[in-house]
Amino acid sequence: MGAYFCYVTAPSREQALAIGRTIVQERLAACANVLDGVASVYWWQGTLEEASEAVLILKTRVELIERLTARIKDLHPYECPCVVALPIAAGNRDYIDWIAAETAAHP
Repeated sequence: MGAYFCYVTAPSREQALAIGRTIVQERLAACANVLDGVASVYWWQGTLEEASEAVLILKTRVELIERLTARIKDLHPYECPCVVALPIAAGNRDYIDWIAAETAAHP
């Protein structure tokens, strides 16, 4: 069972918090961090865009990434939201175990 960081961008702090809150309440992630005021430059439909966004970082298990991605797509206002998962290769074993425990089935 591997732990993962999921990196998600959102159009505002409020929307990132709302998505993060729902994902954590549904136990698809153990924790959500929101970093506001990120400057993003990207191509979208043939146009170079620049926007202020918020970054949402979620901590989860590999087994939940597909469900987490689908849920974010349901909640997100973007047509094609950024949702990428990165494996946690090492770290505080107690914290990694906590991620697993908090995303396990709960009554």
